[in-house]
Amino acid sequence: MGIFDNLRKAMFGPQLEIKEAPKVYMSGTGSYFHTRKDNFRSYAKEGYQQNAIVYRCVNEIANGAASIPIKVFQGDTELEAHPLISLLERPNPTQAGVEYFQALYSFLLLSGNSYALESSVNSIPTELYLLRPDRIEITPSETSIPKSYKYKINNQVIGNYNVDPVTGQSEVKHFKMWNPLDDYLGLSPLMAAAVDLDQHNMIANHNISLLANGARPSGAIIFKPRDDNGYSMALTDSQREQLNEDLTQRFTGGKNAGRPMLLEGDFDWKEMAMSPRDMDFLQNKHMAAKDIALCFGVPSQLIGIPDSQTYANVQEARLALYEETIIPLAKRVESDLNEWLAPKFGDGIYIQYDVDQIPAMTERRRRIYENVVSAVREGIISRNEARERLGMEPITGGDEVFIAANLFPLGGPEVPQDQGQPVDEAAKEAYGDDDDMMFDYELEEAKAESDVDTKPTTAMANNAQRGLDLRKEYNRGGTMVGVARANQLVNRETLSPSTVRRMHSFFSRHEVDKQAEGFRRGEAGWPSAGLVAWLLWGGDEGQSWARRKVSELDKEKSK
Repeated sequence: MGIFDNLRKAMFGPQLEIKEAPKVYMSGTGSYFHTRKDNFRSYAKEGYQQNAIVYRCVNEIANGAASIPIKVFQGDTELEAHPLISLLERPNPTQAGVEYFQALYSFLLLSGNSYALESSVNSIPTELYLLRPDRIEITPSETSIPKSYKYKINNQVIGNYNVDPVTGQSEVKHFKMWNPLDDYLGLSPLMAAAVDLDQHNMIANHNISLLANGARPSGAIIFKPRDDNGYSMALTDSQREQLNEDLTQRFTGGKNAGRPMLLEGDFDWKEMAMSPRDMDFLQNKHMAAKDIALCFGVPSQLIGIPDSQTYANVQEARLALYEETIIPLAKRVESDLNEWLAPKFGDGIYIQYDVDQIPAMTERRRRIYENVVSAVREGIISRNEARERLGMEPITGGDEVFIAANLFPLGGPEVPQDQGQPVDEAAKEAYGDDDDMMFDYELEEAKAESDVDTKPTTAMANNAQRGLDLRKEYNRGGTMVGVARANQLVNRETLSPSTVRRMHSFFSRHEVDKQAEGFRRGEAGWPSAGLVAWLLWGGDEGQSWARRKVSELDKEKSK
């Protein structure tokens, strides 16, 4: 800071810091009309209305995404009845929830943009409508936030909806796909597949024309008349017109296929054979269809393209469709709804798609369940650890790890068989005549472990509270078991020796999570689910504390 800055500060006081959205520099002036208005209409007509592949891809994605159940939460509590739930189930008098969202996703896939309009009473949305993307005119500003949205029909402005230049809030919500070359409009998958769409439609039109000609290639009539002196003659215009009309009526079209042609005089028929390129149209059509499905993210075998068995069966293909295309698109819309619509119903209200209720995800859940059950059966994890991974509450006595009774350490010493000595006598010889000695020993062992201070530290409590806050804010990481453990740490409850050992086991298993992206602030995906779970169990302080306490417990137990 120079001397003039100090003087200016002394005379006028500190300057206010002004924050604004990134500036947008445009070469033109005036309104920013939807630059792809005509293209959207052609996409909708030549794509959705006249192309079976586009129609099927759009419906597969839009219907699948619109059918995912939507839940509404306030904090961690799922709401059973709420005005937002009623609004999402019946957005307006003419559309139910599934129909509304099916149209929203269809507009988004065909144009890259979808516009929702709210109708409010006392600042609370009561109805939601969709605006056709080709009727929207965006008024630009100096930043990436537009000034307004205008809805025009036949060049008449039906509605003008202003946008807050700071928050970007408006009665209109613009859902859009990412576009690298446009600051205001999204990029449709059909734009990337436009060439393949034209190729597919042209091949279909060629086949229709061929069928209209009796499914036979074209031919040529050769006429070589000569005069009395033997010189070649040409047809007159009236003769040529009469000949073409006669051929069209008698020999062209599907109804005349196979009809014999009678030629008189010096006329001759020369049939044009199909070239190998012409005969390969069907293969080219399938390749174009695959490219269109690729741009939409739909497995080819779901839309009936022959020889496109990328996945082992239809179930795996549909699972891939949901995991790679439908769910990411639904999460994008979910995020926009939580940014635009949910806050208008109060703090802590948010929307979440219930992806676990998708029928196609049943196969994935079955595999997870089988893997967890196998891990418990083989003695790799405990029952409570398995229940934690399945999102279930822990049970009493579920922290122990069991293995099959017929398993012994490999290469261990053989156990000598008893030479006939009664079991009772062997026990008295080993432990004496006092029957209560074993019971007293167990009490002494438990008493020795209880001498170890297992009260969590303040740093562990702070980490656990931070984990609870991040989990609530970002809605990921940890399970109900981890949340229960975090509440124990926050309240600094004295933990049982078995709980301390389980904490040590948790940190040992999840040490690898610290290497994942998003574990450190500033990385993409921060905070990762692994970081949240790590903090719920006490963080780095909890790891070192659990390691130290387990060592102390082992020493006391050995005494």
